[in-house]
Amino acid sequence: MNPSLIFQCNSELLEGPVFDHKENLLYFVSILDCLVFCYNPSTKEILSVKLDSPVSCVFLLDRKRIMVASKSGFFEVDFNTLQKKFSFQIDIANSVRYNDGIKDPKGRFIIGTMGYPEVKNNIGKVFSYSEGKYKVIIKDTTISNGLAFSQDGLSLYFIDTPTKKVAKYAYDTETGDVSFESYVIEFNREGSPDGMCMDNKGMLWIAEWGGGCVSRWNPENGRKLDERQLPCLNVTSCCIDNYLNLYITTAKSSDKDDIYGGGLFYVELN
Repeated sequence: MNPSLIFQCNSELLEGPVFDHKENLLYFVSILDCLVFCYNPSTKEILSVKLDSPVSCVFLLDRKRIMVASKSGFFEVDFNTLQKKFSFQIDIANSVRYNDGIKDPKGRFIIGTMGYPEVKNNIGKVFSYSEGKYKVIIKDTTISNGLAFSQDGLSLYFIDTPTKKVAKYAYDTETGDVSFESYVIEFNREGSPDGMCMDNKGMLWIAEWGGGCVSRWNPENGRKLDERQLPCLNVTSCCIDNYLNLYITTAKSSDKDDIYGGGLFYVELN
């Protein structure tokens, strides 16, 4: 079956898949269950660590060690020992939580926020954190979602989901500053762009919340190139593995017959 269901734990909101290409491991989170997972595709082993507040995204550190963003701060999680320890916090309002994040080419943590427990317009921001210092690089967002760097690291692509667009920012790798250039992709159907990743050809794979699919786009001309359907409506994010295939996270919908939402899927592209 393609897509194939890899993992299902009755989660309301799976998110944030990140593939460690060196160690051949997949990390992802169940936001509202406060859980972060480590999946070994070779052995099929899945490990989990529970934090004390909603978790949103993962940053790779080294072998089976990651940094996890939770509402109450950033925690270092060691899947060798299943231990966690507090690392740092950014000064965010009580009315928001972290959402998608990514490392920049210099190793900075780039991460966005959104309203929590209620989504509110324009109260989100995108932060850059490095060596104990942080700054806001994008402000007035509503649901800060997908982040992806161009292959040369000089462009940052960003999704604020309610805009139904992908924005392109010029990125200064020395300072970590951004400047808005243009909107490069626009969604005109029911689905809204959520998480995304870049493949080895420089094309963007974008998860469609409410669209039941992941779609592939050329950010240079805004053209849609491909689409892969999922057996559930709310598709949250995706990442590429060592075989250039996709791991995809999903979320439950209001449809009582939605038995696949909240599952982790694998789609073979090659």
